[in-house]
Amino acid sequence: MKMDFEKISELIKTGEGYTIEFKKSVSSSLSKEICAFANASGGKIIIGVNNDGKIVKNEFDNDDLSQIQDYANNLDPSIKVNIDMIKNVLLVYVPEGKKKPYRSSRGFYLRVGANSQKLSRDEIKELFQKENHIKFERKISFDFDYSEIDTNKYKEYLKNAQISNNLSQSHVLRNLNLLTDNKLNNAAILFFGKNVYKYFLNSSIICGLYKGNSKNNILDRKEFKEDLINNFEKTFKWIQSKLNTNFIIKGTKRIEKLEIPEEVIRELLLNAIVHRDYMANGHVQVDIFIDRFEISNPGSLLFDKEELGNISATRNPIIQDLMYRANYVEKIGSGINRIKKILSKEKLNYKFKISSNYFRVVVSRKSDNDFLEEKSESNENRTKIERKSNARKRRQWILDTLKSKGQIKNKDIREHFDIAKSTAYEDLKNLIEEDKIVKKGSGSNVWYELKMDKNK
Repeated sequence: MKMDFEKISELIKTGEGYTIEFKKSVSSSLSKEICAFANASGGKIIIGVNNDGKIVKNEFDNDDLSQIQDYANNLDPSIKVNIDMIKNVLLVYVPEGKKKPYRSSRGFYLRVGANSQKLSRDEIKELFQKENHIKFERKISFDFDYSEIDTNKYKEYLKNAQISNNLSQSHVLRNLNLLTDNKLNNAAILFFGKNVYKYFLNSSIICGLYKGNSKNNILDRKEFKEDLINNFEKTFKWIQSKLNTNFIIKGTKRIEKLEIPEEVIRELLLNAIVHRDYMANGHVQVDIFIDRFEISNPGSLLFDKEELGNISATRNPIIQDLMYRANYVEKIGSGINRIKKILSKEKLNYKFKISSNYFRVVVSRKSDNDFLEEKSESNENRTKIERKSNARKRRQWILDTLKSKGQIKNKDIREHFDIAKSTAYEDLKNLIEEDKIVKKGSGSNVWYELKMDKNK
């Protein structure tokens, strides 16, 4: 159905992305854009619009239309595109190709986020051999309807992505590629579902903090079961709370610096969420040991591991595009090299462990950088001191809360400090042994109160 000028104006307000490209005029660069869309999921090229989304004054004629058709016909194999002329704007519809891979006169191109990336013949063939023919994110979930969309999450996303809230919801969802055959797809659930875990048990992120360098002794465990953005935000905060913090004096200011740079943690966590295989049963896993920090996700690379950092290809282009629009991903394809550069500068050793069904990144926590060897006694002692300090702070908070409120439950402590039930229990047990509090109630209804001084 042909768009009118009002609808194309709404489309422009959505901004460039995985399936939308702006072009100021008709030029030879259209060849690679058509090729990239054909090799990906199709898309729309809006000609007569600059990168800022402003319509420029162009006059198009039949020669321009013929030139665009020539670019499409000259692909190998050729592909048919449809073109609409609406006032001084051209809208080119590029379908997803049925005979991939397609090649332009400039080479092979693939749409990655809001960019068209050049690949070699071998790279693009290997990519298509490994990727699923029906992508998980585009699949329809027939049990999920508009009533299951969390309006607060939806509005917050529009705000972060700088998309007008005045646009109709169906328009926005369609142009963010969250509708398949006019029905909400899996990507829509992962971002805006009220209860994502209900539909995808594997969408959660599981975090573990361990004593020593094995998983034998768990100090804390947390599972985040919300939408992708909330899972990212809450996992990031959990990691921050578990790693050591150094204090650096700059001038008159004391600056906190995490032992592993926050930018590295952010990139690793985003990569795990965006690039994981959602068809697999596994979870994104975060593990913190005395000597190392690990993030792993189900799903192998879509290209040879020697090309890690040189090629950017994703099995979840819609998820990647949505994260990019919301400013979580800064520049698509630059994350791995940025991680390597920062870790090298900080003199932290790292390893990428890649198997046929998992991708894991391991970063050393040890100050002496003897990666994955016998744990450092001084490092362990420093962590013990920090844990004792954290425990003292928690126990003082418990006493202060009891003075003001009269009673407290294990749940109150867990929720306030985001700690495991066993950790909160140890704090309470310690205060009982110190004769400062008493346990009340029984069974599932247990609370704690300050111990009264009988001499008063």
